[in-house]
Amino acid sequence: MKPIISHQDYKTIYSLIQDMPSSQRTKEMGQLQQELDSAARVEESEIAESIIRLNSYFEVKDQASGKTLQLRLVLPKQANLAEQKLSILSPLGVALIGFGEGMVVDWVLPGGPKKLEIIKVVNTPLEAKV
Repeated sequence: MKPIISHQDYKTIYSLIQDMPSSQRTKEMGQLQQELDSAARVEESEIAESIIRLNSYFEVKDQASGKTLQLRLVLPKQANLAEQKLSILSPLGVALIGFGEGMVVDWVLPGGPKKLEIIKVVNTPLEAKV
């Protein structure tokens, strides 16, 4: 299963990683770089509305626990879990970018290996995002 990333998101995330001082680079950044490298890169207009990308709202379910999370995937400076805004550099953000509704993603998170089912994805037009 290969993630799908828009050229615009690829450039934004790649620049974020490259601009990060090496002293601040994390394991997740390396994993994100691998995801970017393996991703199918397409034009924004070619990505289905059901694919998680930057600024997507999504609902994901841990298949083992049944716990459901509703979050928005954002750049690190916008991240705020109290507002349900998840950084692209977080383990969960790295795991889910580029995947879509109905998919089950296997990923090792800090709490251990997880099977995460993407229940719903909502992408709003850029001008509607605050």
